[in-house]
Amino acid sequence: MTADIAPRPSRKDPAERRPAAGQFAFRLPLPPVSGVLRPRLLAVSLLLAATAFVLFCVETSVGDVALPLTDVLRALVGASDPATELIVHELRLPRALAGLLVGIAFGVSGALLQTMTRNPLASPDMIGITQGAGTAVVAGIVLGWDGGLGTQALGLLGALTAALAVYVLAWKRGTTGYRIVLVGVGVAWICTSATDYLMAHGQRFQAQAALGWLVGNLNGRTWDQITPLAAVMAVLVPLAVLLGRQMRTLELGDDVARGLGTRVQTVRVAVLLAAVGLVAFGTATAGPVAFVALAAPQVAQRLAGTASAPPVTAGLTGAAMVLGADLAARKLIPGTELPVGIVTGVLGAPVLLWLLVRANRAGSGG
Repeated sequence: MTADIAPRPSRKDPAERRPAAGQFAFRLPLPPVSGVLRPRLLAVSLLLAATAFVLFCVETSVGDVALPLTDVLRALVGASDPATELIVHELRLPRALAGLLVGIAFGVSGALLQTMTRNPLASPDMIGITQGAGTAVVAGIVLGWDGGLGTQALGLLGALTAALAVYVLAWKRGTTGYRIVLVGVGVAWICTSATDYLMAHGQRFQAQAALGWLVGNLNGRTWDQITPLAAVMAVLVPLAVLLGRQMRTLELGDDVARGLGTRVQTVRVAVLLAAVGLVAFGTATAGPVAFVALAAPQVAQRLAGTASAPPVTAGLTGAAMVLGADLAARKLIPGTELPVGIVTGVLGAPVLLWLLVRANRAGSGG
């Protein structure tokens, strides 16, 4: 009898629902592909892409020998003199690319997890995934396994282990975003304690190297570290975009999503694996750059005016945040280069406090 009086869930894709007040969307029925074009989202994404490109060029021009932006652009296309091309391609481009790719990876990963759990606090550095990758990489540094692809493999192993622990411990006839967040906080503290133990029992130079990496640092990046991250992102970022439709149905609740034909647990596992892969390789490349995965999706969502964080826009926001923070870290104190993670931590902490206050007001009905 309950089924007779319950409202029948709509079969319409949530992406095709009527936009909120002040939003405009155009449906594009172009067989075999159809979709909805949102001018504001497109404009924001293009603006963020342009901002990230400008910051990328400025990042490449900054150094002991300052280069004009015109020389940087010529060097990027191979139309400059050999000395400038050597400086740009071998010394500065890996650092700038690391900032760009790590920002995109963290932004997309945060958007995936926040949308999947329907919780703005569910970023990789809040639910233990980043800490798991960090523990594995620090163990590699202390034990002497930090060379080449070993760091990438250890980061992936640590992130996967932490994510598996969160998923298994949160399972109770399925998983929910609320349980994932609660269990993830506990796993994060366990990994943090393990990292502290490893650093306390390592040699002094090993502890210093681990500490410099744990803060989040783009200094000294090489092509050997960039190539694996770029290859992984070439697979996982398109996958995140393809999962967008299924993730939007999860926002309606598990019961409604099942009624719309979504395999809830399958989609949740796929989203979790994509997010873990992105944050693992990003963390192995630049360390756990604080708060980017937490703040970038929230900033992107409000700039775009969407109901949830769009992954591509969140990735571009993360790229602009990391590149801008690294420029500030290099110029903030003359003669001193701060790790990029210090700047993102200072900027991201107020965002976390704002989200906590906002969640508290929502929970109290204020």
